[in-house]
Amino acid sequence: MKKICVFTGAASGINPLYKDAAYQMGQMIGSRGLGLVYGGGKMGLMGAVADGVLAANGRVTGIIPQFLDNVEVGHKGVTDLHIIDSMHERKAMMYDISDAFVIFPGGLGTLDETMEIITWRQLGLHNKPIIIVNLNGYWDSMLIMFQNIIEQGFMHHGHAGHFHQVDDLDGLMDKLDQLFQSDHLQA
Repeated sequence: MKKICVFTGAASGINPLYKDAAYQMGQMIGSRGLGLVYGGGKMGLMGAVADGVLAANGRVTGIIPQFLDNVEVGHKGVTDLHIIDSMHERKAMMYDISDAFVIFPGGLGTLDETMEIITWRQLGLHNKPIIIVNLNGYWDSMLIMFQNIIEQGFMHHGHAGHFHQVDDLDGLMDKLDQLFQSDHLQA
């Protein structure tokens, strides 16, 4: 089973569109026979995507540091919940067991995970697909920042190819289907 790691927020945000879309994305992932890897929380968008996968009878692997288990409330209903020691261990485990990465709306933690996984791809530490879901224009500023980094000569134009950008869930599922058909994610 291919595992999709979703980076997203432990909060729901002010627009209910995000939570609804997170749940729907989870249902789409689960119904395609894909597994979910995520930050292990029950709250916010994290919890919504996990609940969506579970509602579609999919497998969910949550990874949460002990100190966050009380804050983000570890999701005890997932298939596998790993309670680990540190954020570094969390990210390393998420990266190791995932076949592709989806960036969904979130806060600083999501931004941190996004920058690290794109940087690792740029450095050649992995060749796994990264898909930014720019739902409702949420990541517009980040995408503009990436273009500015290229224009200022701190990143090569080719490095923008280290990630894909889609605007909605249909685009995400089309991209995942396309990637699973290609050499990127062959078993």
